[in-house]
Amino acid sequence: MKKIVVAATLFAAVALLAGFVVQGPMHSKRAYGFVNYRINSLLDEIKATDSQRAQVNAIKDELFNDGFALKQANGNLRKDLVAQWDSDVVDSAKIHTLVNDRVEAFRAFANKAADDAIKVHDLLTPEQRVQLKAELEQEHSHD
Repeated sequence: MKKIVVAATLFAAVALLAGFVVQGPMHSKRAYGFVNYRINSLLDEIKATDSQRAQVNAIKDELFNDGFALKQANGNLRKDLVAQWDSDVVDSAKIHTLVNDRVEAFRAFANKAADDAIKVHDLLTPEQRVQLKAELEQEHSHD
């Protein structure tokens, strides 16, 4: 179970980077480059096969794109909330609907990231999972 949590952490990091750090096209390219480099470095460390690389990178790309879409939608939420603030009468039901929609979108994204982490777990050999876990624990040992 802990191995799944470690893999989920990896993909959560990708998701958070994609969804919340990216600001505009130039930054999204830079963020994607960083995420791509980081994932491929880890795949190098665990000596992933070409098939594993292709599948993990497909998962990474989809998560990155989903995270970017989530980020864009969050920007729209801010605009809608500011519009409500600026109005003479605030529509409480609309605000709650807007917020709940974003919470559900994030929940769906987080669940997809967890499902994708499980897919990656199942793609890797037991030895690769042990190696990946060790790599990630070493990186986060300063916490």
